[in-house]
Amino acid sequence: MDKSEIRELIRIFDKSDITKLKIKEGDFSIELQKGFDGPVAYAAAPAPVVHQAAGVAHAVAATPAAHVGGEASINAAPAGLSMKSPMVGTFYRSPAPGAAPFAKVGDVIRKGQPIGIIEAMKIMNEIEAEFDCKILEILVEDGQPVEYDMPIFAVEKV
Repeated sequence: MDKSEIRELIRIFDKSDITKLKIKEGDFSIELQKGFDGPVAYAAAPAPVVHQAAGVAHAVAATPAAHVGGEASINAAPAGLSMKSPMVGTFYRSPAPGAAPFAKVGDVIRKGQPIGIIEAMKIMNEIEAEFDCKILEILVEDGQPVEYDMPIFAVEKV
């Protein structure tokens, strides 16, 4: 199963009424589950670290978020649009420790451009923007655990 098939499987699963799905194909297996506090999706294979791109953007109506530390707001619900975490894991703003972040407040991001990484089950999942947008706020800190559907960036379409 390649990355595009996994992405499509996750999209279909997310839109369906199915709450649990397990697939095993040779050495590869994937399990998806909704509605609990544990990991949402994981893929296990005897391969080295895989960079899997999976971007998710949803509209959220909420109260304005408070700024903490100037650039990032922690666990605040954004007003307007937000990029949300497509899985449970640890969020990283840059591709490597000490490297420049993928996105900063004020940056204009194009569709398909990486905006962060979520590490889940020792797999680094590159998160991409699903539409052109401007980053208004970064809602989680580098290295912070994130949950499925948790807002990670407040954005506005451009």
